[in-house]
Amino acid sequence: MVQTIGVIGAGTMGIGIAYVFAASGSHVTIVEPDPERAQGARTALIDQAAAAHARGKLNLAAREALGERLRFVLTIAELPDALDLAVEAVPERVDLKRLVLAEAEKHRPALLATNTSGITIGELAGALNHPQYFLGLHFFNPVWSMPLVEIVRGRHTHDTTVTAAEKAVTQIGKERIVVADTPGFATSRLGVAIGLEAMRMFEDGVASAEDIDRAMELGYRHPMGPIKLTDLVGLDVRLDIATNLADAYGPRFDPPQILRDKVAAGELGRKTGRGFYNW
Repeated sequence: MVQTIGVIGAGTMGIGIAYVFAASGSHVTIVEPDPERAQGARTALIDQAAAAHARGKLNLAAREALGERLRFVLTIAELPDALDLAVEAVPERVDLKRLVLAEAEKHRPALLATNTSGITIGELAGALNHPQYFLGLHFFNPVWSMPLVEIVRGRHTHDTTVTAAEKAVTQIGKERIVVADTPGFATSRLGVAIGLEAMRMFEDGVASAEDIDRAMELGYRHPMGPIKLTDLVGLDVRLDIATNLADAYGPRFDPPQILRDKVAAGELGRKTGRGFYNW
């Protein structure tokens, strides 16, 4: 069992990862250098536990214990040594992720993971001394609701590391797929391709965002349309992933101008109140 976990970054994904492990019984240390953001993250986690209890998804004892299992620190240096698992969940920038992972590795976690959506494990592993214990754990937003975790195996990742990751995913009640280390893996490569084409269709005036989404929801049984999903994930996140995929695969992943313009204008989706939709 993963009894101790460190999560680096208290953004949307970091909060979700911290929640599912704390709800499963793990003690979670969250690294967040901004005290105000850390306080907001703690509030969000407690609120989510209350909501899960109200829906019958979390029993009263687990709800009450969850807050006690959470600890916030300001720096990676304050992470405990020999954690069962450390997960990096910072923005999709190679230089930042490499720096964070190298610092986290100094604390000798049994398993070190990145939550990247599209950067290759090999590119990030170059910053590490022990890449055999490193792999990708790609969670989906919202983490507490989405049933899948994509396990990404790097070239140097040991079999035992993959097995440990599979057990961790089972512990938090998720399903898993194991994929090879290629840019975009399986899910981001497919999902971003659909999302980018949907944005181009909107940009070209083919249909409204609502109708494009409805077409995929009703015609292809997608639970959420690709444009609304982009708003949920974050336009800035989608732009970062698309840029990385374009570097790897060429112009078919070039971000449309409307995506670049909205990110530049601070219209990042639900988290800012406006993206392709008004929230």
